[in-house]
Amino acid sequence: MLAKGAYEVGASHYPFMILLHVSFFISLIVEVIYFNGQLTPHYILLFIFLLLQLLRVWCLASLGPFWNTKIIILPGANVVVKGPYSYIRHPNYLVVCLEIAVIPLMFQAYFTAICFTILNLIILSIRIPLEEKALKEVTDYGSR
Repeated sequence: MLAKGAYEVGASHYPFMILLHVSFFISLIVEVIYFNGQLTPHYILLFIFLLLQLLRVWCLASLGPFWNTKIIILPGANVVVKGPYSYIRHPNYLVVCLEIAVIPLMFQAYFTAICFTILNLIILSIRIPLEEKALKEVTDYGSR
């Protein structure tokens, strides 16, 4: 996309996102080992996790070459409105939010579930407005 004239927005918060996700897994592992976490007997959480993976695949397949972990904006592009994007604006962010809650709960790691859900919401409260503003400025995002 960069070769087609796309540019990155919000690069300053991206290292914090990486730190958040790496710290999430470290916290999860430490909490499970320290408190001898067991896989929860509530198998509905495993089912939800599997459904989230299907939703993620649907999101990525719908975005195709527009998917990226960074905010990469291609001026003049038509915003994707197929698949789960025809129902909600940021389904992949929803997947990540739910994963950050569900994965620790699968192992009864409540501290990690609560803390990182809150931290992720803080990061997304910065990221989503930046992304939407950039999309509205140079794509058809504002018209949908």
